[in-house]
Amino acid sequence: MSVFTTVTPEQLSVWLKHYSLGTVVDFCGISSGIENTNYFLTTSTGKYVLTLFEKLTQDDLPYYLNLMAHLSHHGIPCPAPVVAADRQLLSMLNGKPASIVTCLPGQSLEQPVSQHCARIGELLARMHLVAQSYPARMDNPRGPRWWSAAATAVMPHLSADDAKMLADEIHFQSQHRAAHLPRGAIHADLFRDNVLFDGDVIGGVIDFYFACNDILLFDLAVTVNDWCLLPGSSEVSEIHVRALLEAYHTVRPLAPSERDVWSVVLRAAALRFWVSRLYDFYLPRSGELTHKKDPEHFRCLLLSHIDSARKLPLVWV
Repeated sequence: MSVFTTVTPEQLSVWLKHYSLGTVVDFCGISSGIENTNYFLTTSTGKYVLTLFEKLTQDDLPYYLNLMAHLSHHGIPCPAPVVAADRQLLSMLNGKPASIVTCLPGQSLEQPVSQHCARIGELLARMHLVAQSYPARMDNPRGPRWWSAAATAVMPHLSADDAKMLADEIHFQSQHRAAHLPRGAIHADLFRDNVLFDGDVIGGVIDFYFACNDILLFDLAVTVNDWCLLPGSSEVSEIHVRALLEAYHTVRPLAPSERDVWSVVLRAAALRFWVSRLYDFYLPRSGELTHKKDPEHFRCLLLSHIDSARKLPLVWV
């Protein structure tokens, strides 16, 4: 993601002595995103991604790295962490925990069509099934408790109307807990820029550093909220939603209990990212290369879901 911690070629050369990756051919920062420092690294043995973790701790990181290793081992196209000479997946670089993972083929899509949405639905369901055998557990660090704390921090920056809307939605969600739904390890951030298409084939799913254990339906809602948008809009396309849900349902059948709370969970997913973008917009960290994302999109998406729940039948399988 953004380059917050600069790594010089000399520092990299010393650090890479812990790995059997050959000689460095190319090394450059990745400018998109806001959470970690990422570099593309090409060596004589292949292409990789070097990540320095700006917030996550050495205690937290094994959950994410081992999840990627687990999924990759079971056929999910995701980055495979590279093991160092001491058999560890992590080591310190410039005072930050750092890891190397394989770089996958393809590029993200700007405007997916229904066929792409179907492929994403199928892949997400496969990920959820494979992850059922992943033994580690981590509660969602961006769950309801975080929404409330982050909302309190950004409230002084908001208009009266937006502050009221935010407070009302957090209260609404607090009255609609869904702890009884199927749970497991989820990606929690499966946006278009976190999936690489190599032609018509999914080359890889990346950026697992928001992964956690939560209800599977929340992961599905996060995905729908980004992949199924109408072009240039903050509303979802019923055609795209149906394609994604039907493909998902074919692999992991959705239960009636999940259908009953679908509109609530769509709102929860929109709320989570509205709060996140508000926080990053108004309370950013300094970085060498950073990109702020407009919070307005998720405010409008949340409003659209609220309105649709009142007026329209739900798109379901």
